[in-house]
Order: sequence, then structure tokens, then C-alpha cells
Amino acid sequence: MSGYLVIIRSGAKVNKERLQNLDAAMAVVERHGREIEDGASTRPAGGTLLRRYEPVQQVAGRIELRGPRHLRAGVDVRGDGSTEAFTGRLRRTLVTQGYGESAYQALRRELSA
Repeated sequence: MSGYLVIIRSGAKVNKERLQNLDAAMAVVERHGREIEDGASTRPAGGTLLRRYEPVQQVAGRIELRGPRHLRAGVDVRGDGSTEAFTGRLRRTLVTQGYGESAYQALRRELSA
């Protein structure tokens, strides 16, 4: 694969963008992630017979990044607008955020290491 593929999932919509370098791809990941964050507002789901899922437990959107050498990473936007960065595809590993660091900054740091 040449370049990077960004897959944006928000609700039932899926969009894809191809980019040539990691910096451009990360800019697209952050731009779409911030858009989903602004619109994220889910209600608790489930209840009496089913397990109750709070907004922080629900994924409102996911932005995935695929690239050379089997790169798989991305950001989950939760129902309350919070974000979590991850690496991997089948076995996802959360990226630890430093103090005052956004999920996007943490993902950039992880991918540039």
C-alpha cells in the first residue's frame, strides 16, 4: 500500500480518504475527530433487563488510520465527547495520554516513536 488511508465512521456513515504522508493523515484524523466530538451526545442505553451502557462506554465515532508496514491505529470518540487513541487492529492497545495531552497528540507521539 502506498500512502495512508483514513477511514471515518460516524453513525452509519463511512468515508475514506487517501493521503501521501503521516502528517497530512494525522491532520485529517484530528479534524474529523473534533467534528464528531462536537456532535457526540448519546443517552444511556439499556436498563431493566439489559446491561446499561453509559455514554462514556459507547463509541459515537471511530477514525482509523492504515498505512505502510501494517500500521493500524486510530481514535475512538465516546458518546460523551471524550476520546481514546489506540494502536493495532484485532488486539487494540490504548495509547497512554500524558498530562495535558489530547488523544491526537498522544497518537502522533506514539506513531513518530
